[in-house]
Amino acid sequence: MLIKVCGMRDADNIEQVRRLKPDMMGLIFYARSSRFVGTKPLPHLRADFAPAAKVGVFVNETVEHIVDIAAQFNLNAVQLHGNESPAECATLRGTGLKVIKAFGIESAADFERCDSYSGCCDMFLFDTRTVGYGGAGTKFDWSIIAEYKQDMPFILSGGIGPDDAESISHLQHPSLVGIDLNSRFETVPALKDVAKLERFIAQIRNY
Repeated sequence: MLIKVCGMRDADNIEQVRRLKPDMMGLIFYARSSRFVGTKPLPHLRADFAPAAKVGVFVNETVEHIVDIAAQFNLNAVQLHGNESPAECATLRGTGLKVIKAFGIESAADFERCDSYSGCCDMFLFDTRTVGYGGAGTKFDWSIIAEYKQDMPFILSGGIGPDDAESISHLQHPSLVGIDLNSRFETVPALKDVAKLERFIAQIRNY
Protein backbone atom coordinates (compact mmCIF):
# COMPACT_ATOMS: atom_id res chain seq x y z
CA MET A 1 0.00 0.00 0.00
CA LEU A 2 1.49 3.29 -1.14
CA ILE A 3 1.40 6.07 1.44
CA LYS A 4 1.21 9.71 0.38
CA VAL A 5 1.44 12.51 2.93
CA CYS A 6 0.12 15.72 1.44
CA GLY A 7 0.06 19.37 2.41
CA MET A 8 3.69 19.73 3.52
CA ARG A 9 5.36 23.12 3.91
CA ASP A 10 7.51 23.52 7.04
CA ALA A 11 11.20 22.62 6.66
CA ASP A 12 11.62 20.69 9.93
CA ASN A 13 8.27 18.94 9.52
CA ILE A 14 9.17 17.88 5.99
CA GLU A 15 12.39 16.31 7.24
CA GLN A 16 10.63 14.53 10.12
CA VAL A 17 7.98 13.09 7.81
CA ARG A 18 10.56 12.17 5.18
CA ARG A 19 12.31 9.98 7.76
CA LEU A 20 9.11 7.93 8.08
CA LYS A 21 9.71 6.88 4.46
CA PRO A 22 6.32 7.51 2.89
CA ASP A 23 6.14 6.75 -0.81
CA MET A 24 5.02 10.26 -1.77
CA MET A 25 4.94 13.71 -0.18
CA GLY A 26 2.77 16.50 -1.54
CA LEU A 27 3.23 20.26 -1.93
CA ILE A 28 0.09 22.27 -2.65
CA PHE A 29 0.31 25.00 -5.29
CA TYR A 30 -3.33 26.11 -5.07
CA ALA A 31 -3.36 29.67 -3.74
CA ARG A 32 -6.74 29.32 -2.00
CA SER A 33 -5.53 26.41 0.12
CA SER A 34 -4.42 26.97 3.70
CA ARG A 35 -1.50 24.68 2.81
CA PHE A 36 -0.33 26.73 -0.18
CA VAL A 37 3.48 26.67 -0.35
CA GLY A 38 3.76 29.85 -2.40
CA THR A 39 5.66 30.29 -5.64
CA LYS A 40 9.14 30.93 -4.26
CA PRO A 41 11.28 27.77 -4.51
CA LEU A 42 12.84 27.90 -1.04
CA PRO A 43 15.74 25.47 -0.51
CA HIS A 44 13.79 23.05 1.69
CA LEU A 45 11.02 22.87 -0.93
CA ARG A 46 13.46 22.31 -3.80
CA ALA A 47 15.34 19.61 -1.89
CA ASP A 48 15.08 15.92 -2.66
CA PHE A 49 12.41 14.20 -0.57
CA ALA A 50 13.85 10.73 -1.21
CA PRO A 51 12.85 8.03 -0.68
CA ALA A 52 9.52 9.79 -1.23
CA ALA A 53 8.50 11.09 -4.63
CA LYS A 54 7.65 14.81 -4.54
CA VAL A 55 4.15 15.55 -5.84
CA GLY A 56 2.84 19.01 -6.73
CA VAL A 57 -0.90 19.57 -6.34
CA PHE A 58 -2.53 21.96 -8.85
CA VAL A 59 -6.02 23.23 -9.64
CA ASN A 60 -6.86 24.51 -13.13
CA GLU A 61 -3.40 25.85 -13.95
CA THR A 62 -1.99 26.00 -17.47
CA VAL A 63 0.33 23.26 -18.63
CA GLU A 64 3.09 25.84 -19.05
CA HIS A 65 2.76 27.04 -15.47
CA ILE A 66 2.74 23.50 -14.09
CA VAL A 67 5.85 22.56 -16.07
CA ASP A 68 7.62 25.72 -14.87
CA ILE A 69 6.76 25.07 -11.21
CA ALA A 70 7.73 21.40 -11.57
CA ALA A 71 11.17 22.44 -12.79
CA GLN A 72 11.66 25.08 -10.08
CA PHE A 73 10.61 22.79 -7.24
CA ASN A 74 12.09 19.55 -8.65
CA LEU A 75 8.75 17.73 -8.71
CA ASN A 76 8.52 14.06 -9.66
CA ALA A 77 4.76 14.05 -10.20
CA VAL A 78 1.73 16.31 -10.43
CA GLN A 79 -1.72 15.81 -8.93
CA LEU A 80 -4.49 17.62 -10.78
CA HIS A 81 -7.66 18.54 -8.86
CA GLY A 82 -9.45 20.82 -11.31
CA ASN A 83 -11.06 20.49 -14.74
CA GLU A 84 -7.86 19.56 -16.54
CA SER A 85 -8.54 17.81 -19.85
CA PRO A 86 -7.22 14.42 -20.93
CA ALA A 87 -5.09 16.25 -23.51
CA GLU A 88 -3.50 18.40 -20.80
CA CYS A 89 -2.80 15.30 -18.72
CA ALA A 90 -1.19 13.62 -21.72
CA THR A 91 0.98 16.66 -22.43
CA LEU A 92 2.22 16.79 -18.85
CA ARG A 93 2.91 13.08 -18.86
CA GLY A 94 4.90 13.56 -22.05
CA THR A 95 7.32 15.83 -20.17
CA GLY A 96 8.34 12.92 -17.97
CA LEU A 97 6.18 13.85 -14.98
CA LYS A 98 3.95 11.25 -13.40
CA VAL A 99 0.32 12.38 -13.56
CA ILE A 100 -2.28 11.72 -10.87
CA LYS A 101 -5.78 12.92 -11.78
CA ALA A 102 -8.11 13.54 -8.84
CA PHE A 103 -11.87 13.05 -8.95
CA GLY A 104 -14.43 14.07 -6.35
CA ILE A 105 -16.63 11.10 -5.53
CA GLU A 106 -20.17 11.19 -4.18
CA SER A 107 -21.83 8.33 -6.04
CA ALA A 108 -20.82 5.48 -8.33
CA ALA A 109 -21.85 7.61 -11.32
CA ASP A 110 -18.82 9.81 -10.67
CA PHE A 111 -16.54 7.04 -11.90
CA GLU A 112 -17.85 7.57 -15.44
CA ARG A 113 -15.77 10.74 -15.63
CA CYS A 114 -12.62 8.62 -15.37
CA ASP A 115 -13.16 6.84 -18.68
CA SER A 116 -11.56 9.43 -20.95
CA TYR A 117 -8.49 9.76 -18.71
CA SER A 118 -7.42 6.12 -18.58
CA GLY A 119 -4.79 6.42 -21.30
CA CYS A 120 -3.17 9.68 -20.23
CA CYS A 121 -2.56 9.35 -16.50
CA ASP A 122 -0.46 7.14 -14.27
CA MET A 123 -2.93 6.98 -11.43
CA PHE A 124 -6.25 8.33 -10.21
CA LEU A 125 -7.06 9.76 -6.80
CA PHE A 126 -10.57 9.49 -5.39
CA ASP A 127 -11.45 12.25 -2.93
CA THR A 128 -14.67 13.39 -1.28
CA ARG A 129 -16.64 15.63 -3.62
CA THR A 130 -16.92 19.13 -2.17
CA VAL A 131 -17.78 22.60 -3.43
CA GLY A 132 -14.05 23.32 -3.36
CA TYR A 133 -11.16 21.18 -4.51
CA GLY A 134 -10.48 18.70 -1.74
CA GLY A 135 -9.11 19.35 1.72
CA ALA A 136 -12.47 19.05 3.49
CA GLY A 137 -11.26 16.29 5.82
CA THR A 138 -14.39 14.18 5.31
CA LYS A 139 -14.89 10.70 3.90
CA PHE A 140 -17.12 9.58 1.10
CA ASP A 141 -18.84 6.19 1.27
CA TRP A 142 -15.92 3.84 0.64
CA SER A 143 -18.26 1.00 -0.34
CA ILE A 144 -18.81 2.90 -3.61
CA ILE A 145 -15.33 1.95 -4.85
CA ALA A 146 -16.65 -1.56 -5.54
CA GLU A 147 -18.39 0.03 -8.55
CA TYR A 148 -15.10 1.26 -10.06
CA LYS A 149 -14.35 -1.17 -12.91
CA GLN A 150 -11.24 0.25 -14.58
CA ASP A 151 -7.75 -1.17 -14.32
CA MET A 152 -6.15 2.24 -13.70
CA PRO A 153 -4.72 2.16 -10.15
CA PHE A 154 -6.11 4.65 -7.67
CA ILE A 155 -5.26 6.31 -4.39
CA LEU A 156 -7.96 6.70 -1.73
CA SER A 157 -8.24 10.16 -0.20
CA GLY A 158 -10.63 12.25 1.85
CA GLY A 159 -10.78 12.34 5.63
CA ILE A 160 -8.51 9.39 6.36
CA GLY A 161 -7.55 9.61 10.03
CA PRO A 162 -5.49 7.87 12.71
CA ASP A 163 -8.27 5.38 13.52
CA ASP A 164 -8.85 4.15 9.97
CA ALA A 165 -6.01 1.65 9.50
CA GLU A 166 -8.13 -1.43 10.17
CA SER A 167 -10.98 -0.25 7.92
CA ILE A 168 -8.52 0.39 5.11
CA SER A 169 -7.03 -3.07 5.56
CA HIS A 170 -10.45 -4.57 4.74
CA LEU A 171 -10.75 -2.75 1.39
CA GLN A 172 -10.00 -5.37 -1.22
CA HIS A 173 -10.38 -3.57 -4.56
CA PRO A 174 -7.66 -4.80 -6.96
CA SER A 175 -6.96 -1.29 -8.28
CA LEU A 176 -6.55 0.32 -4.85
CA VAL A 177 -2.81 0.95 -4.52
CA GLY A 178 -2.45 3.72 -1.96
CA ILE A 179 -3.85 6.22 0.52
CA ASP A 180 -3.51 9.98 0.87
CA LEU A 181 -3.04 11.45 4.37
CA ASN A 182 -3.49 15.10 5.17
CA SER A 183 -5.72 17.20 7.43
CA ARG A 184 -6.62 14.63 10.08
CA PHE A 185 -2.95 14.16 10.90
CA GLU A 186 -2.31 17.88 11.45
CA THR A 187 -1.91 20.10 14.49
CA VAL A 188 -2.48 23.15 12.28
CA PRO A 189 -2.76 23.35 8.47
CA ALA A 190 0.47 22.19 6.79
CA LEU A 191 2.02 20.92 10.05
CA LYS A 192 1.77 17.17 10.54
CA ASP A 193 1.67 15.35 13.88
CA VAL A 194 4.65 13.09 13.26
CA ALA A 195 3.88 10.72 16.14
CA LYS A 196 0.35 10.07 14.81
CA LEU A 197 1.71 9.53 11.31
CA GLU A 198 4.39 7.16 12.54
CA ARG A 199 1.88 4.99 14.44
CA PHE A 200 -0.56 4.93 11.53
CA ILE A 201 2.05 4.10 8.92
CA ALA A 202 3.34 1.26 11.08
CA GLN A 203 -0.20 -0.12 11.39
CA ILE A 204 -0.85 0.05 7.67
CA ARG A 205 2.45 -1.62 6.86
CA ASN A 206 1.75 -4.40 9.33
CA TYR A 207 -1.55 -5.37 7.67
